[in-house]
Amino acid sequence: MELVLFAVIRITLFILLSILLVVLSWRALHNPKCHGFYRFFAFEGILVLVLMNASFWLKDPLSPLQLISWTILFFSILFVFQGVYLLRKMGGSRDKEIISENLTFENTAQLVTHGIYKYIRHPMYSSLLLLAWGAFLKHITIYGLLAALITTIFLVITAKIEERENMLFFGSSYKEYMKKTKMFIPYIF
Repeated sequence: MELVLFAVIRITLFILLSILLVVLSWRALHNPKCHGFYRFFAFEGILVLVLMNASFWLKDPLSPLQLISWTILFFSILFVFQGVYLLRKMGGSRDKEIISENLTFENTAQLVTHGIYKYIRHPMYSSLLLLAWGAFLKHITIYGLLAALITTIFLVITAKIEERENMLFFGSSYKEYMKKTKMFIPYIF
């Protein structure tokens, strides 16, 4: 009975949070040429991973695998806060009508190349990548691996499309920036 109740709660949470993601991504979901379209599916994949492994998040929290997972999740939080902070502080803002599918903080007027952006171009997607794999490591299954891989693919597609958008807006300075930085993981990828 308890397992059935837990399954019902997870399914209900998935439906409710998916509705919220649809509302937040409504404009982007109407334009498959924008990065937000693919980011929506990455968010859905992460939601699946988090809910799929929800009962394992605090199970045996000091095991080696859990410690690796918690470390990855810590960096996920660090990357997203650093990324958003720098975009707001240094990026300025431009008219939302230029790319109306974007979330407000994404429409920066200045290319940010300091802090974490000095090393990677997409710290917020890195954060999502780390969140997906950190959630996967809570309880490793073939279904979780499949969800993590699909989420990773959607995040790579999202980043590639956003880079195309950024090259259109920032021009050659973004191309030069791409040569000096990695996409997701400093010095690696």
